[in-house]
Amino acid sequence: MQSYNAAVDLLDRNLARRADKIAVIDDLGRYSYRDVADRVDRFAGYLAGLGIAAESRILLCLQDSVNFPVAALGAIKAGLVPVMVNPLLTSADLDYMLRDSRARLLVASTGAWPALAPVVAGQPHLQTILVADGEAPAGTLAFADAVAGAQPIPAAAETRADEPCLWQYSSGTTGRPKGTVHSHANVQRLMELYPRQILALDENDVTYSAAKLFFGYGFGNGLVFPFSVGATTILMAGRPTADAVWRQLVDHRPTIFFGVPTLYASLLAAPEAPEPDRLGLRLCTSAGEALPRPIGEQWHARYGTDILDGIGSTEMFHIFLSNRPGEVAYGTTGRPVDGYDLRLVDETGMAVPDGEVGELHVKGPTSALGYWCNREKTQATFLGEWTRTGDKFLRNAEGRYVYCGRSDDMLKVSGIYVSPFEVETALLSHEAVREAAVVGWSDEQGLIKPKAYVVLGDGQVASDTVEAALKAHVKQLLAPYKYPRWIEFLEALPKTATGKIERYKLRQPPAA
Repeated sequence: MQSYNAAVDLLDRNLARRADKIAVIDDLGRYSYRDVADRVDRFAGYLAGLGIAAESRILLCLQDSVNFPVAALGAIKAGLVPVMVNPLLTSADLDYMLRDSRARLLVASTGAWPALAPVVAGQPHLQTILVADGEAPAGTLAFADAVAGAQPIPAAAETRADEPCLWQYSSGTTGRPKGTVHSHANVQRLMELYPRQILALDENDVTYSAAKLFFGYGFGNGLVFPFSVGATTILMAGRPTADAVWRQLVDHRPTIFFGVPTLYASLLAAPEAPEPDRLGLRLCTSAGEALPRPIGEQWHARYGTDILDGIGSTEMFHIFLSNRPGEVAYGTTGRPVDGYDLRLVDETGMAVPDGEVGELHVKGPTSALGYWCNREKTQATFLGEWTRTGDKFLRNAEGRYVYCGRSDDMLKVSGIYVSPFEVETALLSHEAVREAAVVGWSDEQGLIKPKAYVVLGDGQVASDTVEAALKAHVKQLLAPYKYPRWIEFLEALPKTATGKIERYKLRQPPAA
């Protein structure tokens, strides 16, 4: 079988005529493609010198900086498999992932070290620890020293297209996070799909992804996409707060911005939001959760730039269903990206007609190889060529897909299914509301009804009057049985590190 190494492809396509072009801008500097490639080759050489067996895992617990692509691509070039995890995880989560992946080597940012320090000593497989972005603690090595002191790898490892290339852990909303295994071929295929078809990305673009590199959406946005065409990527180590993101958008003037719905809402509400002429955006994208119509419309009205709402998954690597430039329909997730097939099925697996809600299945060239050491979950999710997403959609008469919620989030009210997302969108269309989340809640008779958690906008004060106005607003927009019977006002909604609302934290605990 023909050899193929994704790291070699991503770098070599830029070295012939773009070697001196800026590849990465991070908090500390600017790095050309030649500089990144040299660091990758040296880190790959360092790994080769350790004598670690091919396909061994290397856990990356890194903040976004040039060190991330150097570590990830260096591992891939050396024939190892980077396992990318969130550097903000707890000690218990990191202990689980180190043991589950059987990582031989760990590369971590100093910011993650307080959570890692209590658990690394007891790891049965871990041999070497490198620490980046600061001084290396006792018992570890500095990542910068390892890279600088190594000889470049003389030749890339002889990897094949269908062998494991990298892991990303699923979000774990349905139990323990699952190690999702992607092949070298998946990286190659991803380069030719969403970034070319939907974004029309080229070497003149500057990209900035608020979504971090450790998870699928961010890894595509911030590394695979820009490197595939020789564009420049902006990497920021810190949390993507509204003010921090606005600084990146103003200071570096990226042409494409990748965000999530809750971040767009925060950006719109931020007092420091700049005037449109201070930005260089030609396009924005959103994923992670469905983009509510009001947020997309408000953003376009203020900045004249569309947000392309799309949906992807860890299992499919990136976005497979999306709106397109020039034909955005806010309130929908658009149409399939070319190369992917979709189907909507009912509980029995039968196709549902247009206008009816069904579970979304997807078939396409970037589907994961499966979950690591989890045959039961693999068989439940990967159905031959098809992959279950766990998302509920309907397809309208125009062939656009409309998000209706996660399969486990759907509510049955008065015998009829209700999409929490539909109720949230109605609430968000009220001028007093900044954020909203809707879950099922039992009334005094044990019947399920919608309950809303609402974050009000600046200057708004929670009161019975505001609650009554919001309920009336929803009744005007939706069928009466869909309105939230209870509304609780919060200062902030609980969210994951990737910006998704943690609805499970809002749900009613089961009766004792």
